Amino acid sequence: MDAVPILKLGSTLLVSIQIDLQDQTALQLQEDLAERITQTGARGVLIDISGLEIVDSFIGRMLSQVAGISRVLDATTVVVGMRPAVAITMVELGLSLDGVRTALDVEKGLRMLRPADATSPEALLLGLDADRA
Repeated sequence: MDAVPILKLGSTLLVSIQIDLQDQTALQLQEDLAERITQTGARGVLIDISGLEIVDSFIGRMLSQVAGISRVLDATTVVVGMRPAVAITMVELGLSLDGVRTALDVEKGLRMLRPADATSPEALLLGLDADRA
């Protein structure tokens, strides 16, 4: 079973899903992510699904559950990189991803999670300065 990498960028955790998730891998990701949020005190979770060709109802529920777990642990979740075909399929399946914010790409997702303090590591990473925040 392949583990999904979870990278820390300032107060945000980046989860880049580049493989089609099997049920067990998805469940392990939920546990690993909850543990990492607790360990790091992360305030944001960015899930990049640009590598996914298909999102079925199980993966849709998993993304909603990850957002719920993150919210309980005081972190905001943004899903980025959703392909048009995936978005259409999710709507057709009736998956609304309650509590999950979305953005087109990682850069826009990071901007959504950016703290109000523009001198934070995230703001510096994005090339922002205090005058533009």
